[in-house]
Amino acid sequence: MLSRRGARRWFSSVMVSVALLSGAAAVGAPTGWAAPGAAPPADTGSSAGPDPAAPSTPFAAHPTVDRIEPINDRWLRVYVNSPAMQRSVEVQVLLPRDRSHPRPTVYMLDGRSAEPDRNNWTEQAHAEEFFEDKDVNVVLTVGGPASFYTDWQQPDPVLGVNMWETFLAHELPPLIDATFDGNGRNAVVGVSMGAEAAMMLAFRQPKLYSAIAAHSGCFSVGTDLGQVQARAVVSTYRGKPDNMFGQQHDSDWLDHDVLLHAEGLRGKAIYLSVGSGLPGQYDTLGSPDIATTVGFGGPLEAATNACTHRLADRLATLGIPVTAHFRPTGTHSWPYWRDELARSWPTISRPLGVA
Repeated sequence: MLSRRGARRWFSSVMVSVALLSGAAAVGAPTGWAAPGAAPPADTGSSAGPDPAAPSTPFAAHPTVDRIEPINDRWLRVYVNSPAMQRSVEVQVLLPRDRSHPRPTVYMLDGRSAEPDRNNWTEQAHAEEFFEDKDVNVVLTVGGPASFYTDWQQPDPVLGVNMWETFLAHELPPLIDATFDGNGRNAVVGVSMGAEAAMMLAFRQPKLYSAIAAHSGCFSVGTDLGQVQARAVVSTYRGKPDNMFGQQHDSDWLDHDVLLHAEGLRGKAIYLSVGSGLPGQYDTLGSPDIATTVGFGGPLEAATNACTHRLADRLATLGIPVTAHFRPTGTHSWPYWRDELARSWPTISRPLGVA
């Protein structure tokens, strides 16, 4: 949850994004702009990992499961020694009730304010209850705020070592399948920052995922405005945006642009969702943090609405099927994403072979 000071300062950049994203230019090389000086939110107590100034000796020769700690009989904390991340990385795993046979795996990515000891899909959207009767393993990221769950070019003085794509796409899946009887079929689901990350992973790792669900995201870091948005997200956690994909004209920005590489999504089941930004059923005067939810979450959801329309239009132009739910109301907040988890399940489950 943002502090009120962080929400106010981010709000001004959201308002600019709303106005500009609705008329965003076509995908292309970024042209001149000034990186935003977004102020960070209050200290969240999150840990980014090791000191990036420390020697670059690999943490381990090969990724291994370090230890497993149960939260309950089917919800586990799993600690993985990651050479790429140079630390022990926690993920959380939800197991089905029936574990008598191999099953697919659903990877769930958190949003910008990912917490160091939990994932909001369980804390806010009650994923542990939703998946209780589903024949899948569920892997939830823990931590990684403002990281876009991607591989950064450089360690960051504040956000540490971020090699999430290598961890999520190469190191983790074989360990999950071997430890929890996975069958090699995978889906990836993300919200907000995690929605863009899910789409990046899907086109950059074309053989890994058969289904993607992306809720309230933006998808074009290769454009001027998309790069501004991504840099602003990193800056809110005091990270240096150049450490992610390099300086303004670095080709890494284009290499991670979903619209530019949308052809790489062909053959996958795709679910998109977003609200309009107008107050909806969960944005009532009696709801907690209503001022932040409407004043901050409304404009932000309007911006991601424009982003999601652009991606849906791009996929339609390419003849790539997509299931899209454009809600006429709704802000950038978890009650709506909780509902979308259930709505997206028929689209995600079919290619996984789950009844």
